[in-house]
Amino acid sequence: MARSTGKDAHALFHALRSAYAATPTNLKIIDLYVGFSVFTALTQVAYMAIVGSFPFNSFLSGVLSCIGTAILAVCLRIQVNKENKEFKDLAPERAFADFVLCNLVLHLVIMNFLG
Repeated sequence: MARSTGKDAHALFHALRSAYAATPTNLKIIDLYVGFSVFTALTQVAYMAIVGSFPFNSFLSGVLSCIGTAILAVCLRIQVNKENKEFKDLAPERAFADFVLCNLVLHLVIMNFLG
């Protein structure tokens, strides 16, 4: 029974790898950015667990900044994806401009929260 489960897992990983190989490069770059943002947030949480959270506002601002940026990047990925039929009339430049503007507002709120 365990042998068939191993084969199923191998087939699943192979299918995911072949499907992701067909993904356009710009979407892979956005995926990398999302992964980096989440990794940075997890690193901040680990640092807080080890060292402590004396300036708690700073810790909270850093984590919320990373998670908010990751969420905005996921929204950008959804809008830029050509296979998504809901945003077919939206230009990629417009989606990127929305991403930049929302990041600006997010980080202004985060900087206000720090002080």
